[in-house]
Amino acid sequence: MNFELTKEQQMIRDTVREFADTELRPVAKDVDEMKKFPWDSIRKMGKVGLMGMTAPKEYGGTGSDKVSYMIALEEVGRVCASTGLIMEAHNTLGLGHIYERGSDEQRKRYVPALAKGEKLAAWALTEPGAGSDAGGMRTNAHLEGDEWVINGTKCFITEGHVAEVAVVMAVTDPTKGPKGISAFIVEKGTKGYEYGLEEDKIGMRGTVTSELVFENCRIPKENIIGKPGEGFTGAMNILDRGRVAIAALAVGLAQGALDESVKYSKEREQFGRPIAQFQAVQWMIAEMATQINAARWLVYRGAWMEDRGLRFTKEASMAKLFASTMATQNALKAIQVHGGYGYTKDYPVERFLRDAKLYEIGEGTSEVQRMVIARELLGKF
Repeated sequence: MNFELTKEQQMIRDTVREFADTELRPVAKDVDEMKKFPWDSIRKMGKVGLMGMTAPKEYGGTGSDKVSYMIALEEVGRVCASTGLIMEAHNTLGLGHIYERGSDEQRKRYVPALAKGEKLAAWALTEPGAGSDAGGMRTNAHLEGDEWVINGTKCFITEGHVAEVAVVMAVTDPTKGPKGISAFIVEKGTKGYEYGLEEDKIGMRGTVTSELVFENCRIPKENIIGKPGEGFTGAMNILDRGRVAIAALAVGLAQGALDESVKYSKEREQFGRPIAQFQAVQWMIAEMATQINAARWLVYRGAWMEDRGLRFTKEASMAKLFASTMATQNALKAIQVHGGYGYTKDYPVERFLRDAKLYEIGEGTSEVQRMVIARELLGKF
């Protein structure tokens, strides 16, 4: 077993860390407080390759290995969770689904602009009545001549309002259950494709989370991804990748919380000495660091397995379950280290707590992760 990062991975870590500290950290507070979608940051990230890490070089991406992608997500998530989530949803879900499951023609048409960050991709699976039970979706599509006609509503879609392209899951054969679900590419501006409610969230406020509404939305026949009925399987495979990526963002946030706690504990004095000298503070910091390292290696393990073409469903759920819970706990500890100041907006740790909770919900709740892990271990009996 080799626990050392390659020279290339170390370079990516150092480069993205510097970019995050110089370009993202200064605007992170405003992005959150003003619910400001970070377009400037996204464009800059596109230019340095961060919006195309899941696409190969021939399509305008960076062709990065999955461990390198996790490292980059962690470094972005360390300073701005909203920007990190945009990067992840675009790379893993929207762009990732088109590249991984799409045809050569679809890849050539959509991937280059997405990989360069010139356009954003959304991924539409969740519905008002089908969250954890994605197989129970009601959005449907039927073929009329050379067009698919889509009807239904999706909710909690990251970048729904701003994405130029959306990958939409819809039922094409209601008699087959999940095996009757297909995936489609729908472009912004298509007649019958409208935006609904934009959610007002407690955290991740720099992201756009909204409804997508389809009313007799007609798209070309060739906009189906793969064959009819392959959408659910494709979505589950993409979610495995997404769960490791969410775990990487959670590790980044937790690391950010630890960094702020270490810094504050050395500067803040009580009873004539820095609070870093008090055992209670030392123990919280020690626990935070230990939990982060454990979560980080779960993330790297899942990414390592994906790089080698191994099945990693169980490992993906383990990484997400542990890292997301750990991030919330570390954010709470960071507030405790900061004392009363941690409960104010003078320090970023309160934002970390509000942002962290989504990691326990998005792309499969912690409860769903436990179900997946148990199923993988126990099998059918």
